[in-house]
Amino acid sequence: MDYQNIAKQIVDLVGGVKNIESLSHCFTRLRFHLIDNQKANRKKLLQTEGVISVVESGGQYQVVLGNKVNKIYDAMLPLLGDLKVDAKGEQKVALGSRILNAVAAIFTPMIPAIAASGMLKGILAIAVMISNYFYDTDLKQFDSYIILNAASDAIFYFMPIVLGYSAAKVFKTNEFIAMIIGATLCYPALVSLMTSDANLTLFGIVLTKANYTSSVIPIIIAVFILSYIQRFLDRYIPEVLKIIMVPTFSLLIMVPLTLTVFGPIGIYIGHFVNWFYYFVMAFSPILLGAFMGGIWCVLVIFGAHRAVVPIGINDVAQTGRQNLLAFAGAANFAQAGAALGVFFRTKNKNLKTVAASATITALFGITEPAIYGTNLRLKRPMIYAVICGAIGGGLMGWGGSYGTAFANQGVLTIPVYANAGLEAFICYLLGCAIAFFGSCFMTALIGFTDIPVTSDEGDPDAAHLPKQREYTVLSPLVGKVVPLADVKDEVFASGAMGEGVAILPEQGEIIAPENCSVSVLYPSLHAIGLKLDSGIELLIHIGIDTVNLQGNYFTAFVKAGQHLAKGDKIVAFDIDKITAAGFDLTTSIIVVHSDRYKAILATESKQVNTANPLLEILLPVSSSDDLDDQITDEA
Repeated sequence: MDYQNIAKQIVDLVGGVKNIESLSHCFTRLRFHLIDNQKANRKKLLQTEGVISVVESGGQYQVVLGNKVNKIYDAMLPLLGDLKVDAKGEQKVALGSRILNAVAAIFTPMIPAIAASGMLKGILAIAVMISNYFYDTDLKQFDSYIILNAASDAIFYFMPIVLGYSAAKVFKTNEFIAMIIGATLCYPALVSLMTSDANLTLFGIVLTKANYTSSVIPIIIAVFILSYIQRFLDRYIPEVLKIIMVPTFSLLIMVPLTLTVFGPIGIYIGHFVNWFYYFVMAFSPILLGAFMGGIWCVLVIFGAHRAVVPIGINDVAQTGRQNLLAFAGAANFAQAGAALGVFFRTKNKNLKTVAASATITALFGITEPAIYGTNLRLKRPMIYAVICGAIGGGLMGWGGSYGTAFANQGVLTIPVYANAGLEAFICYLLGCAIAFFGSCFMTALIGFTDIPVTSDEGDPDAAHLPKQREYTVLSPLVGKVVPLADVKDEVFASGAMGEGVAILPEQGEIIAPENCSVSVLYPSLHAIGLKLDSGIELLIHIGIDTVNLQGNYFTAFVKAGQHLAKGDKIVAFDIDKITAAGFDLTTSIIVVHSDRYKAILATESKQVNTANPLLEILLPVSSSDDLDDQITDEA
């Protein structure tokens, strides 16, 4: 392989040196910041030797090269002259990407609590409907309903406190000071003053009247400013006084500023966003529903849906209802239907397995496996899903469908949309059905270009061929087993990097599964290459996009080239802090050079610890007696 020639081709195909603003790389891919992404030739890049995939994400143009990335990167450096490069992956991120990443990191940790509140609210809605219809009784007057309803509403009422904590995590400031600012906005006496008829003043300044309970934007702005105020105070207040004076001055400065400046700004921004959304809704709810139903999962591909999610959260917090996620529900059911259509149509057994799994997860609101594992991969199913999602969303918009909680869009959250009334609820159900069955039938009947069947898959006796060698690889960490196709990174989920399995870690450490050498330890510590003494090579990739943490919350106990004994600790990481920063910690364990083996079988267990088998690797029948004859270094 001519690395110099490949490097030159990649530089030319991304638009030349003049189109490259900066370059970095991680364990699997080159990460370009291009001046104009349109100048890059994606089609020819995918045809270039060594290129596995091309991904545009987070403001980066990523060329996936696998384990050859270091050699190609080194060959590329002389071509770039004085261009800004960084082997550790540190780079200037565009303002829009930074805002999007911050929004995602703030809201992601609270999504489970919001989803739980939404489920509870949906259950209560069904109970009220049944009670009214069959028993002519209003459940809302009973203490039990009031208590459970309080549980379902609490996160929205106290949203400034919850967001204060998560925003402080993102902006790296004191979480408890941020929560106190949020709690001040929800304090009953202040709420009473804000909702009274009399003027409210602070140091003689008349405050803008607003009810900050359930608000979203004011506290985020306040905590963002708090992060700078706190750093300023830390710099100038003597060390001996910091523990008392920094928090005191932070509150004395930020509470007045929040109530006089940032709070009103946030309230007006939130009102404008809602006004504009409902202005479009009033102009044509059908068009709005069709647009969101069609485009939602396209936004998911680029991560841009995270910028829209706060509209739905703020909507529920302010009005007690939202229709954004109703339309998104049409998109999710369309992705599930398209994946099911792939299952019925394909003759490729591996793809059929991926499609079946992706269909189930998409029906429960997790669409990434369907998007990356089947629909986007095959292209046409994605188009069918967009068309049917738009039709379903348009019907929901016409019928006035809405939900009474912010809830993930899937079969379990259908009750959330029942309170909208019979006609609106029927339109919601029909919209979901059209999206699901329409995309399924289009995919199964019109079809797509199928992935060719391998010789093993076409041979019914292949499963009965004798196995020359079997090697068992133990798990390098403790956690829940996740099929590789379900990983929310298209490069790993598609199998482009090789076969293997993933684990959602429950303990934050990676250990040596057997005696091995550390072939690669990336500076950000998120990716590790191991060469086991048996000759098998593994790539362990901790989390998704965790390269952006630049080693924060990771600790290394080894060095590249070091030989380890089974059970030696390699890397430790802080699960809570990384998750709070908004990163998915699903860890992929990939067998390098997977094509050299007859089969790579993942454990059927749902949970593993470091004493459990994780992978079984089968060599071809023609293999020699020595494994090292099968595993040779690449030229």
